[in-house]
Amino acid sequence: MNARLESLRTAKPQGRKIAMLTAYDYPTARLLDEAGVDTILVGDSLGMVVLGYPDTTSVTMEDMVHHTRAVVRGVQRAPVIADMPIHSYDTPEAALANARRLIEAGAHAVKLEGGADHAAQIAAITGAGIPVVAHIGMLPQSVREEGGYKIKGKTPEAAELLLQDALAVESAGALAVVVELVKHDAMAPITKALRIPTIGIGSGEDCDGQVLVIHDLAGLFPWFTPKFVQPLATAGAIIREAAAAYTARVHGKPDA
Repeated sequence: MNARLESLRTAKPQGRKIAMLTAYDYPTARLLDEAGVDTILVGDSLGMVVLGYPDTTSVTMEDMVHHTRAVVRGVQRAPVIADMPIHSYDTPEAALANARRLIEAGAHAVKLEGGADHAAQIAAITGAGIPVVAHIGMLPQSVREEGGYKIKGKTPEAAELLLQDALAVESAGALAVVVELVKHDAMAPITKALRIPTIGIGSGEDCDGQVLVIHDLAGLFPWFTPKFVQPLATAGAIIREAAAAYTARVHGKPDA
C-alpha cells in the first residue's frame, strides 16, 4: 500500500476522524493539502461544479484522468483518490484497466460506486495491488434511474441491505467506504460492523470521517447547496464582487 494511504488504514483503530474534501485543479488541491486535509478526492462531481452538467453521468475517463493529473501536481502530502466515472467499471476487466489509468495519472487509490453487486470489480482491482474506496448508499451515477437524490436506509430491510453491501465491499478488499445520504439511525450499525472506515456525506455523525464537495463547503457554487451542507465561506460572492469591481474600474467607474 502507498505510504500516503497508511493514515487511512490506521485512522479507525486509532480513533482518528478522517476529513476528506474534493479538488479538481492544481490551486485548489494545493490549498487543501496545505490546510492539512487528510484525503483529497478527485470526484466525478466535477461534472456539475466544474463542467456544468446536470449530474455526474456525462463525465468520462478522459475527464477524470485530466483532472486527476492536475490535482496530483498540487499535492505534496495527502493521498489522492480518483473517482471512476460511470461505465468505466461495468466488468471486472474494464474496472482494472481503467483503475490503472487513474493510478498512472498519479492517484493513490480509486473509488467506485456499488455494493455487493460490484464486489467482483473491487476484488479485481485490489487483487492487482490498487487500493479501492467503495461507495454505497445513494449512488450519484444512478440518479437518472432512481429519479433523483433519495435518502437510503429508511426501513429495517433497506438498512440491512446497506449493511450487507458494506460488509461485501470490505470482504472484497476495499480500503474504506463512502456512505452517501443514508438515514442517520441506519449509519451507526454500519460503522460499528466494519473494520474499515466509513466516510459519510449527508449520513450524520456516526461515521469514521466526512467528505464534502469543496464548492459546497466554500460557497463556490452559489446556485445550489445541498441541505446537509453548512458552507464555511462565501467564495462565489467574493469572486462575483471582485469581478464587478474590476469591470467598473475598467469602465472608468472606480466608485461603482
